[in-house]
Amino acid sequence: MEHSMSSEEEIGDEEKQLKNTSFDLKDYTIIKEGEAEILMHATNQVFYNKTQVNNRDMSIAVLRTFISQRKLEHKAMLARQAKACPKVPDESVSEMEPPADSSQHNGMSSDGCKLLEEMSQDEQCSISDVQTRNLRRKDLELKPARVLEALSASGLRALRYAREVEGIGQVVALDNDKVSVESCRRNIRFNGSVACSKLESHLADARVYMLTHPKEFDVVDLDPYGSPSVFLDSAVQSVVDGGILMCTATDLAVLCGGNGEVCYSKYGSYPLRGKYCHEMALRILLACIESHANRYKRYIVPVLSVHMDFYVRVFVRIYSSASAMRNTPLKLSYVYQCNGCDSFHLQPVGRTISKSNTLRYHPGFGPAISQDCSDCGKKFNMGGPIWSAPIHDQEWVAAILADVKSMKEQYPAYDRICAMLTAVSEELPDIPLFLSLHNISATLKCTSPSAVMFRSAVINAGYRTSGTHVNPLGLKTDAPMHTIWDIMRCWVKNHPVKAQPSHHPGTVILSKEPVLQANFARAVESPNKGKDKKVARFLPNPERHWGPKLRAGRQITDPNWAENKSKSLHDPLTMAKQSSKKSKAKMEAHAKTPKKRGRKVAPAISKSALPTNINYVVKQIPKHSLKFGSTYHTNFIRDLVLSIGDEGIQLFKDIIFGPYVNIPKCNYQGQITKSLLLLEVEQDNPAGELHIRHAKGNILNFSIKEFAIIIGLKCIGNSKDFLGLIIM
Repeated sequence: MEHSMSSEEEIGDEEKQLKNTSFDLKDYTIIKEGEAEILMHATNQVFYNKTQVNNRDMSIAVLRTFISQRKLEHKAMLARQAKACPKVPDESVSEMEPPADSSQHNGMSSDGCKLLEEMSQDEQCSISDVQTRNLRRKDLELKPARVLEALSASGLRALRYAREVEGIGQVVALDNDKVSVESCRRNIRFNGSVACSKLESHLADARVYMLTHPKEFDVVDLDPYGSPSVFLDSAVQSVVDGGILMCTATDLAVLCGGNGEVCYSKYGSYPLRGKYCHEMALRILLACIESHANRYKRYIVPVLSVHMDFYVRVFVRIYSSASAMRNTPLKLSYVYQCNGCDSFHLQPVGRTISKSNTLRYHPGFGPAISQDCSDCGKKFNMGGPIWSAPIHDQEWVAAILADVKSMKEQYPAYDRICAMLTAVSEELPDIPLFLSLHNISATLKCTSPSAVMFRSAVINAGYRTSGTHVNPLGLKTDAPMHTIWDIMRCWVKNHPVKAQPSHHPGTVILSKEPVLQANFARAVESPNKGKDKKVARFLPNPERHWGPKLRAGRQITDPNWAENKSKSLHDPLTMAKQSSKKSKAKMEAHAKTPKKRGRKVAPAISKSALPTNINYVVKQIPKHSLKFGSTYHTNFIRDLVLSIGDEGIQLFKDIIFGPYVNIPKCNYQGQITKSLLLLEVEQDNPAGELHIRHAKGNILNFSIKEFAIIIGLKCIGNSKDFLGLIIM
């Protein structure tokens, strides 16, 4: 009792100390997300991305479901053990157990490990069993979950775990950057006693820490800036048996096929470019985690895998079993993607044969398809291996979604994650990858049928279909590709297309008669379930520039940095270049007018003004003989440099006519005409001069000859005539 009173007093003193802790908020901004608050320095020394609120909310929802599922599994385990080993009555236990006072006299330790020598062998065995069972009761008690955030940065994610998720005993936040660890510890103190009692921050390399703490954490969270591949080997060892690994990969340029060789070196799989590339990225990441787990006789069970914003996020449970690990080749497949059409095929890495009540493992049959595509005759690209087993556990998805809806106020990004989970819950779980209806129509050069009509045709043909959370235009189906093309052939018969070259994939596909006569009658299961549930599936970004952020900036020690930056931004040449870029972009935007179907619309002519921050004055130029022709003076630039020098050339390039210097041989008439059209030019004047209006109201006056000299690369002239050219 005295001990409990002293501990309560210590906790009270700690809370008072935390409340009295003063923070100088002059250079900090308080960022609140959920129940956690962090202090962000103005110099952006520690990485923070507001966009990841979706990631953090989804992780908290999965973590809450994991805690609940963990309790249910523990109760089921105790029930199985109680059924296997009948419980000893309390009376018999009390009779068998020696009194506490006699333990020392009987030569027994306090934990009851030694027995009386005078007892018979039967009595010793019975007492030993009871005592062992009593000792195991403490070991079988479900301890609060331990969470490891391997890359914590500011510690916002770890703080939300500690403050918002019940059933967590300890959260360990790691970072190998000293400034980040200091920021994390400051944020822990700022969040009060609850955070201080559960959360601790360490300066350590996450890979080394996880390797030195094997099977110690129920939850390991990897959210790196880029690829998680270097952390996976140690992460799969740090998770307890039955624990969960949460992993993010933001290098989608690599995972989606932008750099296939880099993806193969990091993840051991070769990606393919296609509309399904983001789902393939998810499956490549899962296959990589499975590969790392197999090295330690472990395997994964995905419970949720999503593509959100600019990254992919997977939640997998890790188990240890040498026998179950042998099923890994059955969960992996190679992908064959046709170069001409949207057909793709999967080839499993392994297969099993049951013989004499024995399951035998064999290599997968192949090739799954012929060398040329049976639909369009083109070649195939091969990618993978990828995870071809289900990437979601629909029971988990339903539980997560129910938890999110019941605690709506606790999720800042509720609408986004609710829409995501709803879309995931409607996917066909056993169908890898998906088709794009618009891509299929583009291959045939035909108008696209509505999603309801296409789904109805697939369902009426006896197959299943669903949407996908990855792409609003994606369709998952177990129908083979020849059935899909038969449906489209029937559609094109009622909606004819223009003739294409004979070698075009669409022409080859449409040249075959459909074996299946498609039925486009509306099927009951064809409408989108979202309309019935009145839940949006794909929401727009909540604000502009919603995406990845730059790495945390370094500390600026130059006291004159702000002044120097201001001078650099207000430099006349810098401002002129920026204004020229904006004018060019505006001109291109106006030139690209949308064309209406069935009509040819002439592109609009955009007018651009001279930069507003520099005044150009073309003074009197001496008279000269100027010949107009289709050729040009090849040494014009060299002679011009000799006449006005490098500085003059550079100044010449900085004005609005500067780009003409870099234009190679071309027709001068077209260039002059284009310049007259793009600029605000008044030609209606008796002097035959060109009046170009400046944005500030100034007018530049020069004759057509002077204009030709300025763009002298387009005419034949004497370079000495430019000696009188002065630009201010």
